[in-house]
Amino acid sequence: MIHVIEPTLESETGHCHSFVSSLCAAAQGYPLRLWVGKKAHVGFARPGVQVETYFFRSVRKLQAFFLYRKLLREEGRIFVATASRTDLFLLEWAARGPIPTGKVYLFFHWFRHSVKKRNFLARVAKRQNNFIILGPTESVVNVFRACGFENTKVVPYPVTPSAFQESAPAVQFGHLLFAGAARTDKGFDKVVGLVDLLARLGKSIPVKIQGSAKHYGKYEPRIREDLHRLAKANYPYLEIFSETLTESAYRELFSGGICIQPYDVAEFADRVSGVTLDALSAGCPVVTLKGTWMARVVEKSGAGVAIEEARPEALLAAVETVISDYARYRLNAYEAGTGLQTENSASHLFNILTS
Repeated sequence: MIHVIEPTLESETGHCHSFVSSLCAAAQGYPLRLWVGKKAHVGFARPGVQVETYFFRSVRKLQAFFLYRKLLREEGRIFVATASRTDLFLLEWAARGPIPTGKVYLFFHWFRHSVKKRNFLARVAKRQNNFIILGPTESVVNVFRACGFENTKVVPYPVTPSAFQESAPAVQFGHLLFAGAARTDKGFDKVVGLVDLLARLGKSIPVKIQGSAKHYGKYEPRIREDLHRLAKANYPYLEIFSETLTESAYRELFSGGICIQPYDVAEFADRVSGVTLDALSAGCPVVTLKGTWMARVVEKSGAGVAIEEARPEALLAAVETVISDYARYRLNAYEAGTGLQTENSASHLFNILTS
């Protein structure tokens, strides 16, 4: 039994759901018990998967402490799917003694380190060196290695499995797409700027924006301002999906799209994007910024365009480049996505959790 901890999983949107869904698919009937948000409306109708709607937003850290204390004393492994420093603290507090090797696995999607944080990690590593620290890139796990954690592994970020097709589907360009949570570090304001430019120039390029909130239906204050600015642009070819989408509806957004990802270069220099994996798996080209993990993937495969800065005019020029040769970019994206289905299969993560 693997206990999968993901307190913010409450719907079929965002990286939380795709990450856990990929793991469930890879498990192929192996018993998984998912501990998710109390109001979660998610479907994991797979053999061996048990869903526990457990976490209330306001007290989730306190709940996590008691859950960790309970699970540490039971059979089965603990996998924290989106780990943070808080989880290290709570697990150490709940254990009240050495945690056995192979009991706790923590996946850190990224880690913004500082002297204070590194000192904290070093203290935990001295007391609890049996945590198994997982991360999608060397730069993430290297922080933990440098602080004394001996059990660290780089694991490819799991991509959601897509149905195999012999060849790329013949889909024409249909729209620009911003998918995933509307966040400042994901350049949502840059996308709004692009839409505003399209409106001022009298363009008729369709735009679809998923624009879901980060967690619990809450937007950052700056994002609320961006949404207001988006409404004021009054662009007639804009479609906004603010409500929760089903997994199939989310996948459909990528068909015929160009995925716009003007993500913050500093934040995403070596940080994996699940949206990029989803886009390429669907044969959807990507426009992003040079210096990011996404740019390296796109430039290597020819699956889109990477630009120097996220000015609206630069984004529009990149978009028009892809539109002008959409069939080629779509084919490159599809081929890149096909490779990523193997390279980033959740089976790599599952094998580590069960080895």
